[in-house]
Amino acid sequence: MKMIATNREGFRDYDILEALECGIELKGSEVKSARDGRVNLKDSFARIDKNEVILYNLHISPYAQASYLNVEPTRVRRLLLHRKQISKLMGQVIQRGCTLVPLKIYFNDKGLVKVELALAKGKKHYDKREDIKRRETDLAVRRAIRNRRK
Repeated sequence: MKMIATNREGFRDYDILEALECGIELKGSEVKSARDGRVNLKDSFARIDKNEVILYNLHISPYAQASYLNVEPTRVRRLLLHRKQISKLMGQVIQRGCTLVPLKIYFNDKGLVKVELALAKGKKHYDKREDIKRRETDLAVRRAIRNRRK
């Protein structure tokens, strides 16, 4: 598995309830650009429209050698899921008020581009502060243990 891009803001701003792997519909020049690692997941999100999961604001830079075959960098892209998975996601988005957030884009073992899509719930401001405090205390404990060993 070769990682292309990760969405750090997704982990910071959302509580991840469930994650699943799905395919993505790309053009040839977009795949070549992804192989170069020219993908940005910042501010991207997914919605369910007409029983299809659509990914918005995913930026894939144009491939230099593709000339007229390049497509718009932030075009909407369809995610490939089974109908049962889409209906399950739709139910959870409607009932729980969750959001669909892409966390990672990577090449799997077969060389296909995959997206890790998460069902997430937005964190409140005080939740983010608690996470920062927890991280700082863990870091201080690790430093103390490391300094104690010396």
